[in-house]
Amino acid sequence: MTRGVRVSCGDDGRPTGRDAALVAALAAYQDTVVRSSLLDPVTTELVRLRCARQHDCRICQSLRLAPARESGATDSFLKQIDHYETSDLDERHKVALRLVDAFIWRPSDVSDELVAAAHDNFTDAELAELLLDITKWSTQKIHVTLGTDGTDRVPLDASGIALLDFDATGAARVTPA
Repeated sequence: MTRGVRVSCGDDGRPTGRDAALVAALAAYQDTVVRSSLLDPVTTELVRLRCARQHDCRICQSLRLAPARESGATDSFLKQIDHYETSDLDERHKVALRLVDAFIWRPSDVSDELVAAAHDNFTDAELAELLLDITKWSTQKIHVTLGTDGTDRVPLDASGIALLDFDATGAARVTPA
């Protein structure tokens, strides 16, 4: 199924008629979350891509975090996200992905076992960042719903991938992989 744009957009490809103050508040929140660096880049990337796949965000699925790639998160490594329970990922990464799934699909059903595993594998500060990362990457649901998650404005390489990084303010930089 092809998903088209479902709202009026300006020349920049962004929806028109948006509340500027609300857009600025959301952007400030997102920029703040991505500046946190308690989690390692590979865990952050696994969480980001699991969210992207759960939401079916076309832009997010085409991006790879540059620091994670520099830390060894190759495309073949990241393919394990789709079958993480039976993958070679370490337990810390599996717990992170279980938290993504629970948080997105049924947060009230988080089991005592998952909570214990989360505390066994992450510090309290890391868990706070992980949960905030999930909420940040879940804001892309807005774009998916509006159909504005297309990759037409993303500088993809021949394999359909672009690198994503953030500057000191949290602003995104996207370059071909």
